[in-house]
Amino acid sequence: MPQITDQQMPFNITDQQTSFTSWPEWFREQQLQAWEKFLVLKQPTRGDEPWRFATLKRTDLSSFNAAESPSDTTCLVARSQGVSEFSAKLIFANDRLIHREIIDLPEGVILVSLEQAARDHESLFRQYFMKNEARLGSLKFAALHQAQLQTGAFLYVPAGVCVEKPFELWHWVEGDNAAIFPHTLIVCGEGSQVSVVDRFSSVKKESSLACAVNDLILEAGARLNYVSVQQWSEQTTAFHLNTTEVATKGISTALQLNLGGEWVRTESDSRLLGEEARSVMLSINPVDHDQEIDQRTLQDHVAPRATSDLLYHNALDGKARTIFAGLIKVEPEAHETDAYQKVRNLMLSDEAEANSMPGLEILADNVRCTHGATSGELNKDELFYMMARGIRPKTAAKLIVRGFFETVLQRLEEPVLKEHLGELLDHYYSVNRPNVNLS
Repeated sequence: MPQITDQQMPFNITDQQTSFTSWPEWFREQQLQAWEKFLVLKQPTRGDEPWRFATLKRTDLSSFNAAESPSDTTCLVARSQGVSEFSAKLIFANDRLIHREIIDLPEGVILVSLEQAARDHESLFRQYFMKNEARLGSLKFAALHQAQLQTGAFLYVPAGVCVEKPFELWHWVEGDNAAIFPHTLIVCGEGSQVSVVDRFSSVKKESSLACAVNDLILEAGARLNYVSVQQWSEQTTAFHLNTTEVATKGISTALQLNLGGEWVRTESDSRLLGEEARSVMLSINPVDHDQEIDQRTLQDHVAPRATSDLLYHNALDGKARTIFAGLIKVEPEAHETDAYQKVRNLMLSDEAEANSMPGLEILADNVRCTHGATSGELNKDELFYMMARGIRPKTAAKLIVRGFFETVLQRLEEPVLKEHLGELLDHYYSVNRPNVNLS
């Protein structure tokens, strides 16, 4: 391990790679290379287009420390209750696997920790683990993630296998200024079908750092429903970096539900590599107080006759900020592409700020691509209509906002996931009610 000065250290983390005895030696060597890469790459600056409008001071990670062992794993297992029925569940706390529960695991399906996958399924793991570089601005933080990775979830569904009930993954963080690095790798074999709920939560209201990565790989004809539920504390800094690959006639549906965090950066890079591949990208963001949700997306059409469909809904209250920068890119051979991108901002406060930057880069012929962004306030006619029928203003506002988000939820085909996310939104707005300005 090279000598690292205090000025080089991103935060107060020692060289953890030397203690990862459960990882094979070749992986620890890759971590060393990732650490060196992190040190070489520069911090984002105001002149970097992928960081336009972002609050760059939040990329200073010097106040965070490596997360220690969780204090009460029994309590965390009890708190990890999500969907009513599931096939299997993994629970991580402070980058440690604390619970594995198998209800129904079809033959051939692999659900293990990343380090076990690296040992027992090396060729499969090495083929897919972080195979694509981050292209939307956070290459430096992806390198940090790989260098400091301790564990995560590996799911492999063989060709032709249909898993009826969803898998559930939990990632907890505990400790003031604690740093964790969650990772989820999902590989869907040809013609397989599966649903996954990835949960991210804080044990207490503490300052923390989460630098998370997920890779979703769909082979020909595979179908994946992936839901990410983020419920970090209001003091959390978080990176959520995603790459998705969809082969011929595969269908990926991915939804982000951001219910927490103080500063959250999400990057979603969807690559349509086969003909008639389809990628649906959804996001629901109720943003309040001083929160900042920064979302960067890429719909990359490599093969012809593929479809991508992006719908992001933000409801901003208080002094909240959202940033969206999305690009539909149609490569030279991707003829007959059908791509859609829409961002809608519902402004609940005069002090809130929404920045939207949709974009197109078309290098092929005979394509259909549409993109746009809108911002608007609560419909006062709808508010008064409900108030005239005895509904309180704040309750009426909550119902309108829930209806605004329901449009996105209905894009999910899995009823169990729709019901569960609806319950989470109902609970969120039972505690956080939108402000109503009738002037």
